Amino acid sequence: MMKLFLKYIKHKCRSIVVSAFFILIFSVSLVLYNFPLQAVIYPSCLCILFGFIFLLSDFIHTKDKHKMLESMRSITDVAVRKFPRTDSIEDEDYQKIIHLINEEFNIRQMDANRKYSDMLDYYTVWVHQIKTPIASMKLNLQNEDSALSRKLSSELFRVEQYVEMVLTFLRLDSDSTDYVIKEYDLDSIIKCTVKKFAGEFISRKISLIYKPVNTTVITDEKWLSFVIEQVLSNALKYTPSGNISITVDNEKKLCIRDTGIGIAPEDLPRIFENGFTGYNGRNDKKASGIGLYLCRRICTNLGHDIKAQSKVDEGTTVTIDLSQTELSTE
Repeated sequence: MMKLFLKYIKHKCRSIVVSAFFILIFSVSLVLYNFPLQAVIYPSCLCILFGFIFLLSDFIHTKDKHKMLESMRSITDVAVRKFPRTDSIEDEDYQKIIHLINEEFNIRQMDANRKYSDMLDYYTVWVHQIKTPIASMKLNLQNEDSALSRKLSSELFRVEQYVEMVLTFLRLDSDSTDYVIKEYDLDSIIKCTVKKFAGEFISRKISLIYKPVNTTVITDEKWLSFVIEQVLSNALKYTPSGNISITVDNEKKLCIRDTGIGIAPEDLPRIFENGFTGYNGRNDKKASGIGLYLCRRICTNLGHDIKAQSKVDEGTTVTIDLSQTELSTE
């Protein structure tokens, strides 16, 4: 309140000084014409009193107007229509400018939404089109069992992951994101995801430690599967030998641990940032720095929490907290 009053006084300083100057001229003129001192002081005090009353009234009006504008910080069509009545030509001009800016913003927003929708449609079609030759190649490779075919199958699976990553990245901010939140059996989600990496576990001779957890969680099956898939993919990528374990504690915290190369301490706080690859990513030229960023975004949307702990040359543990139940089930 006091801060606003001081700002108001500062804004009205010129008007106050001019009014005081006129009162002074008026008083000096009366004194020069030999008017009694009382005849000079009385009208001067009246002018000061009425000036103060007017100033106080104007401040109250300004304060109410300020509160109204404060509540309309977000410029929307509804907010623009609720602008307070203009008291001056300046106010009217400002409101006209705001209306023009709001109209321009709406046009640009509609254009951006249209471009985004077109891009999403294009990449959705592209993903489905690219999946056809991928599926065809997978079928052809299944008929042959050799070191080369297994390697090609592994690389093809990685291509499929990258394709899904593109579509996931685009759909994150889409209004039509198909979340289906309900109670799911966690074992079925884990088993389905692990099955995709079976060939890589075998070819890399990395042990998988996993026992059925017999628990249910409130989540979205497809999106949680994507998160687990990305975490497993990273674990396999940075674990030359050893094992990867998947456990769930009593608080429904899903832990995926590996015995890999670990993450540098200075990189650990930033691994969920978009495009951040860190020391490991710089050594692995194929790293995009998008996978874990997508995991964090998806977990946030699902009401889950995802964290990582790591020690260099000892391994990494990624924990996904699935205990949140504030999301309504369908």
